[in-house]
Amino acid sequence: MSHDADAGLRRRAFLAWCGRAGVASTLFPGALWAASEAGTSEVTTAMIDQAARLAGLAFTAEERERMLAGVRANLAGFREGRAVPIDQSVPPPLYFDPVVPGQRLEPVAAGFVLGPRRSVRRPERLEDVAFWPVTDLATLIETRQVSCVELTELCLERLRRFDDVLHATVTLTEARALEQARALDAELAAGHYRGPLHGIPWGAKDLISVAGYRTTWGFTPYAEQVIDHDATVVRRLDAAGAVLVAKLATGEIARGDHWLGRQTRNPWKPEEGSGGSSAGSAAATAAGLVPFALGTDTLGSIVGPARTCGVTGLRPTFGRVSRDGVMPVCWSLDKVGPLCRSAEDCALVLHAIHGPDGLDRAVPDRPFAWDGARGLGGLRVGYLASAFEREASGARRDALENDRRTLEALRALGVEPRPVELPEHAELDALQVLLVDEAAAFDELLQNGDVRYFRQDLEDPEDVLLRVARLFPAVEYVQVHRRRMLLMQGMARLFEELDVLVAPFAGSPQQSATSLTGHPSVSVQNGFDGEDRPTGIQFVGRLYGEAEALTLARHYQAARGWHREHPQAFR
Repeated sequence: MSHDADAGLRRRAFLAWCGRAGVASTLFPGALWAASEAGTSEVTTAMIDQAARLAGLAFTAEERERMLAGVRANLAGFREGRAVPIDQSVPPPLYFDPVVPGQRLEPVAAGFVLGPRRSVRRPERLEDVAFWPVTDLATLIETRQVSCVELTELCLERLRRFDDVLHATVTLTEARALEQARALDAELAAGHYRGPLHGIPWGAKDLISVAGYRTTWGFTPYAEQVIDHDATVVRRLDAAGAVLVAKLATGEIARGDHWLGRQTRNPWKPEEGSGGSSAGSAAATAAGLVPFALGTDTLGSIVGPARTCGVTGLRPTFGRVSRDGVMPVCWSLDKVGPLCRSAEDCALVLHAIHGPDGLDRAVPDRPFAWDGARGLGGLRVGYLASAFEREASGARRDALENDRRTLEALRALGVEPRPVELPEHAELDALQVLLVDEAAAFDELLQNGDVRYFRQDLEDPEDVLLRVARLFPAVEYVQVHRRRMLLMQGMARLFEELDVLVAPFAGSPQQSATSLTGHPSVSVQNGFDGEDRPTGIQFVGRLYGEAEALTLARHYQAARGWHREHPQAFR
């Protein structure tokens, strides 16, 4: 989940909501568990009364007496359940589908066509290619102007050189990478070319398992964890010929940019952090340490760091990419996607990693079709009018002006965005879903006391959020999901008339809303603020409509060129 500038506000708002609802104190039946664990030997009717009042309920004395045996039995069942070990990789047998009943998706024919390729030549100084997009690097490899080993060694060297500045690298996968690169060079020599990712180095967020290497989840209790399994996305990129060179930093269990005593830095402003939990993936890509990286997004952790670091980030449709071998945060919100230098690079990587694998049951067999030569004709585009019309000051005013210029640029391209607004229930807080799932996924931290190792946020300690979520009533959790369905239905109606929605990062609840509904989003740089920090905007697509959102992003990037700006200190 993202810990950008708005995340602290979201946490404080959620805690305030918990206080109003009585959640942060004691809930039924959480209160009974808490009191019992604190030393009370038996659940009493007085405890039931206290818990019920704090949950906004009232039971008569006779009802409380009749409930007593059932509540005691529940508590015994809780204790028995906790004695059963559940591996982190075990999901609940419930699978979220972002498609609402009655919604029809347009048929898509599989196909992948790259846009026109540039004719490129190897520069005298190989390091000059450090910021080249994958599409250009692929030409160098395919024409054998640069070997896979040379490109791999360049990235490994830059990852080492800049680590003290960025703190973006957890583990170099050097032995694995060089073995891959040598084998891929041998294949080229034999006339076998796997495609445009052949020999292209990349980095994996350190929530993604790679056999033989640590997968630390950015958190002290897991600092030496080795998961002897290659995640599906790793296997698929191996098959496409991409070369894994590093495990890249993630914030503690996918929160923020602090990890194992370090903070990943923004290449544009190294005195500042790089944003949400795909911190290392965004920073390493922006600094030219890897041509692309994979991140994960639960509530903004791809698009947030992409904006902060000035790269192109794609949060795919929920279920588009398998999460096998990826640390869970929230089973109905987690997504895996690329952070790259251009929209077409994102399309290239998504093409390689998408689709079912039989291991993540949330992934449908839905083709991803890309035509890199497609124009903008017929593309239906909307924009969140109220978000563009709001007032702002300081850095937010700079970002807002850049957002408005983005609309002007799209109009200059012949696109006529029409004003729209988010549907009813868009204010639903995704944290109410996220934190409960996360508390289940990491219940061991609460049970064994390892929550004390959180160090990233002293003002609103993260372990408090896990404790609060542990006491969230099950009935209320189900009701939140029912309200979520109302939001999904409203979003489905909105996208009946749209292919892409242009959405600023601030000024609306779209980030939370579209995370809940599972819609894809592309973050692209659209300028700088007054302190020379990148600003960005999002192109939100229809469900499984990444191709349309990326097409709009590609044309915008070709017209404006912000994606070709790179931090001077890393050239």
